[in-house]
Parts: sequence; structure tokens; C-alpha cells
Amino acid sequence: MGCLLDDIIEYNRGFVDKKEYEPYLTTKFPDKKFVILTCMDTRLVELLPASMNVKNGDVKMIKSAGGVVSTPFGGVMRSIIVAIYELGADEVFVIGHHDCGMSHLNPEQTKKKFIERGIKKETIEVLEHSGLNLEKWLRGFNDVTESVKASVNLIRSHPLVPDIPVHGLVIDPKTGKLDVIEAGYKKTK
Repeated sequence: MGCLLDDIIEYNRGFVDKKEYEPYLTTKFPDKKFVILTCMDTRLVELLPASMNVKNGDVKMIKSAGGVVSTPFGGVMRSIIVAIYELGADEVFVIGHHDCGMSHLNPEQTKKKFIERGIKKETIEVLEHSGLNLEKWLRGFNDVTESVKASVNLIRSHPLVPDIPVHGLVIDPKTGKLDVIEAGYKKTK
């Protein structure tokens, strides 16, 4: 019996040989000129794009645990900025979801799982004594709506983000229903 990697590579050879990639050919620039930040939840892989009429090549999609921007100068924010300046995105959508694994995440339980999976307790202690606050770093959120609002506000107020619409939404991972939490368009009188 082969390992997962072997199975994937074997499938991939046939995929490439049969040119099954051709329907997915597109450019690196998003046709619909927007970027989506969302959660890495498995239920959203196909549901989210389908619920928004997004096809391959339409948008830049950034995925992270909880769909959260947790720091203004981390990898998620860098990806948003690159999507805006280098890839032509003119709007940002932050999309959280109900029943998210990051809601009510327990940092102490996660640290116990580190040890169960072979991380030495000393390694965790060294990290914590070096200034990494694992409690804060691993903490999730209690309310998806508030989490989306916080990420939207961080993006909007970022010194390197131009004055573009930043929207916040929450999707139902069962039905695909989208609820607008924050509309990013400026209101005109």
C-alpha cells in the first residue's frame, strides 16, 4: 500500500498526461479584481466560490485558520497587499463562517496536543520564555461577527492599504448563505 504522497503523484501524472489542466488555464491576475480572505475549513473549498459565483481565475484566495488577520505585518496581510498592488485587486472580502474551529479554541488543550504529537515540553517552555505568548498566539475567537469586524478594521486602517472597499461577511458552511457584516462602499449623500 502506497503513502498519500505516492497516490497524489500517481494521480497527477495521469492528470498532466491527459491535459486535464486545460479547463483551469488562466493568468495570475484576478479577472474580477478582488481578493478573498477566508478560513481553511474543508467545507468552504467548493461551497464558498460556488456561493459567490467565483470561478478559477476570478479572484485571489487567501486562506488561514479562522480567516483572521492577526497581525498587521504577517503573512496574511502581506498577501492582501501583494494582491492589491501587484495583482490588481481593487476590493477585499473577509469571509468568516459559522461553526468555525477557531471559535472557542483552547490554547492549553492545543499545547497538550503538541506534547502528544512529540513536541518536547522543553521546546514549548523555550518558546514561551523567548517572548512568544502561546496563549495569545493560539487563541481563537468567541464571536465570528466580531472576528470579521476586527480583521476588516485592521485591513482598512493599515498604513499600506489604499482607500478601497473592504467588506466583511459570514457564510453558513451548510447552505452557503452569505450575511454582510460590513459593506465597504462609502455612502454618498
